[in-house]
Amino acid sequence: MGPREALNKLKWQLADLKSSKITIIHRGAPKDVRIINGEDVLELGRSFMRVTSPEGKVEIPYHRIIQIEVHGEIFWRKRG
Repeated sequence: MGPREALNKLKWQLADLKSSKITIIHRGAPKDVRIINGEDVLELGRSFMRVTSPEGKVEIPYHRIIQIEVHGEIFWRKRG
């Protein structure tokens, strides 16, 4: 299962996307990572997710997702 499938499972099967925290690679941020709250996810597209952020609506490619947590537990983590 990849990050897109994990997010879709949270949204459609478990109804828990809003409770998730999504860690992404974000160059220039502290330690080059940023955490996005699931409630900020607007759309799960084919190759990216669209989120609201301080910069406005932003498209984040799934390959930048490192980890997805739900209720403090790791739901999905990038291998390698």
